[in-house]
Amino acid sequence: MPPIGRLEAIWIKRAHRGPMDPVAAATVVTGTGIVGNADAGGRRQVTLIARERWSAVLRRLGTSLPGETRRANLLVSGIELADHRGRLLRIGACRIRIRGETRPCGRMDEAYPGLRAALEPDWGGGAYGEVLDDGTLSVGDEVHWLDDPVSPSDL
Repeated sequence: MPPIGRLEAIWIKRAHRGPMDPVAAATVVTGTGIVGNADAGGRRQVTLIARERWSAVLRRLGTSLPGETRRANLLVSGIELADHRGRLLRIGACRIRIRGETRPCGRMDEAYPGLRAALEPDWGGGAYGEVLDDGTLSVGDEVHWLDDPVSPSDL
C-alpha cells in the first residue's frame, strides 16, 4: 500500500500576481485546472507544495510564513513530490499527472528575503501537473500515488 497523505489547503489565484484565496473545496476540470484560477490550461494546470518541505525551508530560514506565501494551489502532507515527474497522484476522486518541478520565482524574495534560494534545491518549490479528471478537491481529501515512478526517458 502506498503512503497516504492529506490535502491540507487549497488556494485559488483570481488574477496574475493577485492574492491567493483560501477555499475549502475547488472544482477541477480535465485539461484546464482549477475553476476560477488565473493560470488555466497548458501543462501547468495546478501547482502543489508539500507541507513537510515548506516547513523545513521555514525552519532553515528561522521564520514563519503562511502557506499561501509559496503561491501554490494545493498544500499536501505525507507525500514527497520531489523527482516524481510523470507519476499519477490521486487527490480525492481526481488524478493529477505531475509534469515537473515548480521553480520559485522572484516573488518569493518579495515575500521574504532569501526564500527563493531556500526553495531552489530538490524540488523545494513544489511540483506542477495536469488535471486528468473532472471533480471536486476538498481540504482533508486523501492523497496517494497511483503508479510506480516513471523514468524521464518514458515521458
